[in-house]
Amino acid sequence: MRETDNKKLGIAYIIASSFSFAIMSFFVRLSGDGIPVMQKSFFRNLVAFFVALVMLKKSRISFKIGKGNAGYMMTRAVAGTLGILCNFFAVDHLNLADASILNKLSPFFAVIFSIFLLKEKVRPVEWLTLSAAFVGALFVIKPSFSVDFLYSSVGTLGGMMAGLAYACVRKLGKSGVKGPVIVMFFSGFSCLFTLPALIFDFTPMTARELGCLLLAGCAAAVGQITITAAYTKAPAREISVFDYSQIIFTASLGFLFLHQIPDVLSVIGYAVIIGAAVFKWRYNMREIAS
Repeated sequence: MRETDNKKLGIAYIIASSFSFAIMSFFVRLSGDGIPVMQKSFFRNLVAFFVALVMLKKSRISFKIGKGNAGYMMTRAVAGTLGILCNFFAVDHLNLADASILNKLSPFFAVIFSIFLLKEKVRPVEWLTLSAAFVGALFVIKPSFSVDFLYSSVGTLGGMMAGLAYACVRKLGKSGVKGPVIVMFFSGFSCLFTLPALIFDFTPMTARELGCLLLAGCAAAVGQITITAAYTKAPAREISVFDYSQIIFTASLGFLFLHQIPDVLSVIGYAVIIGAAVFKWRYNMREIAS
């Protein structure tokens, strides 16, 4: 019974995380496209850095990376930073649901990167779902010579970088590196990476714009805390599919407040990508039960 309760709690946490990240994207978009992506990323990660710092202090976890983990930690930080920059760029130029679904390609990319980083073997069913996800992405990206194709390609690159970052997090977690240490290092690196752009090309912000970015940072921090809590309650293969509820949240926010309506091809793409994720989840659950 306790295992069932933990799974339910894990699902609740991951849905809360999805809602938080949807709110983050909404406030990033609401801050306007007049603020450079680098500046938006700085304020988003600044909040996360201090949240991680508080968590380290409260839990009395020492800031230890461990021997042999520095390369993976740096790769996670660089890939995560590039992923956020690409995602924010996509949020600024695409509708929220499109930007969100392209970012949600990250679990599929994580499988590919895990082959090289973790020496994990990919089964035929996983190659099938990977292929289906990329076909779905093509419906959202809509390859062409238009500027929207460029925006979608950047969004896809963001999902790829996030996938590499998650594969590194998995490697670091297996090596015993604590979650708050990873978050703090990543957030601090991202702030330092984007700081020169703030110094040399700072765009003055209104109180509303600054408020939106700080709220985006708070939402991102809550999202990181709840998704970490989710995966401590239940294995990823049992609950990760519920992370795709973020698409529903972002599409709803975009429709209600930004009057964004995804086109038919994008909706087909959403269905294919989410369908691939659900299929993989059900397959994993049947394996657990057998």
